[in-house]
Amino acid sequence: MGYSTEAPDVWDPRYAEREDSVLSADQCVIKGEHFFVKGLIEIPVRDSAVPGGEVFEWGVWVSLSAQNFRRSDELWETPGREAEPPYFGWLNTSLPLYSPSTLNLRTNVHTREVGRRPYVELEPTDHPLAVEQREGITLARVREIAETMLHGT
Repeated sequence: MGYSTEAPDVWDPRYAEREDSVLSADQCVIKGEHFFVKGLIEIPVRDSAVPGGEVFEWGVWVSLSAQNFRRSDELWETPGREAEPPYFGWLNTSLPLYSPSTLNLRTNVHTREVGRRPYVELEPTDHPLAVEQREGITLARVREIAETMLHGT
């Protein structure tokens, strides 16, 4: 249950031609100066019929400092990496269902076990996405998100 974006909002396909830029499924570097990792904003579904509940996921991109990106990259395949403290980052994915924009929301990126995408924790503000992450959403909201993402309505 979720949706994902393929690249940070600032990615331009022309960057793929540059030696100092790369976009993979999990990491992105632009002009050797801007660094991003892909993670998941997880939102609990409050009225799920599944025992233990369900989670809606937004696959998003977060910018990291060069130092934190290098550290994350060093530990990418290292067992136990989930013990790493979270990295501060700025959300670099515009999710069309939210106003104001989700671009540049403050986050903490929590590394998880090898093979799992990081958990993106939004700063606890009154932004609608942050509120949904904190308080959860209903199945009706999941359907509304699906309709908008699939049909733009």
